[in-house]
Amino acid sequence: MDVTEFQEALLQQMERKTHWAWPAFTGGLVRANKLHIHLEQEWEVYVRDFPIMVGRAYIQCPIAEVRRELAENLYEEETGGLAAGKPHPELFLMYPRGLGMDLERFVRVELLHAARAYRAYIDDATMNRGWAVAASIATLFIEGTAYERHELDELAPARPQPPLEEHPLVKHYGLPVECLALTKAHRSVEGEHRKAAWRVMLHHVPASDRAQVVRAMSQAVDAWRAYRDDVAKACGITRDALALAG
Repeated sequence: MDVTEFQEALLQQMERKTHWAWPAFTGGLVRANKLHIHLEQEWEVYVRDFPIMVGRAYIQCPIAEVRRELAENLYEEETGGLAAGKPHPELFLMYPRGLGMDLERFVRVELLHAARAYRAYIDDATMNRGWAVAASIATLFIEGTAYERHELDELAPARPQPPLEEHPLVKHYGLPVECLALTKAHRSVEGEHRKAAWRVMLHHVPASDRAQVVRAMSQAVDAWRAYRDDVAKACGITRDALALAG
């Protein structure tokens, strides 16, 4: 496939990164005593180790320009030295701390079945399939959203960014706004991270690797959706209940 076809194929996969249960989480429909499940699974599946996942792409890549893009991302995630002031995984833990959760839970998380499968997929994709797949999964898929088209076309719908006071954890669960340091950091640096991810994909992935990257992205979406199904179930969210609430 040529680069235009490659771009469109990647965009179509990213536009599949949606889940039926997400309105329950953004709308405050998850019971407060179940919300810890969502945060614990996110932490164990990727948040804690996300800098490592970016690092795996970095160490496999033979292209200096790509390594520089990945190194900047890795440095911010691991140290917060460019924007956040603290490592991003540490900032994530401000969510459960601010909600009064027991942080000991995050030391011994037991992954749900589909969460284990999704994490295993991420590990395989970032370690065993070459730098292009590793970079696509770590920097495009995991960090990206269904609004990626806006990163390439400013006329396409952008990812909503309501005021911090309207953040679901603040609005529905009483999280202090000052505990949204990670959200603020993401808003500060994520635009450049998105541009960097697309530069790497469109300017540096060899034509011979493009089909493999698209397949890996499709598999990532499928594994992520199954994971989110398991989280919804564990949090007591069903399609029928969500439809009635809507």
